[in-house]
Amino acid sequence: MENVTIWHNPRCSKSRQTLELLKTNGHEPVVIEYIKDAPDRTQILQALVKLGLSAHDLIRTGEVKYKELGLSKETPDKVLVQAMHENPILIERPVVFANGKASIGRPPEQVLNIL
Repeated sequence: MENVTIWHNPRCSKSRQTLELLKTNGHEPVVIEYIKDAPDRTQILQALVKLGLSAHDLIRTGEVKYKELGLSKETPDKVLVQAMHENPILIERPVVFANGKASIGRPPEQVLNIL
């Protein structure tokens, strides 16, 4: 069975639901609590490629930190990626990786498309 990895935040209901959904479907994913163990810039860039998204599409614009840092749609991707690395709370969650692809679990069932 293909290795499945989830960038997980146990405080997030969608992240918990996605993790449970993966397990219910027979997967025992590698769980990375990305708030504690922040992905580096390369990992974030690789995630963006697998997701087919821009950096702004992966960032949580409603977070207080987003406003504190003065980020916006006009902020260059390089700056947004650095901000997500330094402040992983800004990364949309959860992100699931499997079969060379990635998916954001919003809604949780969306990740089933890559399994």
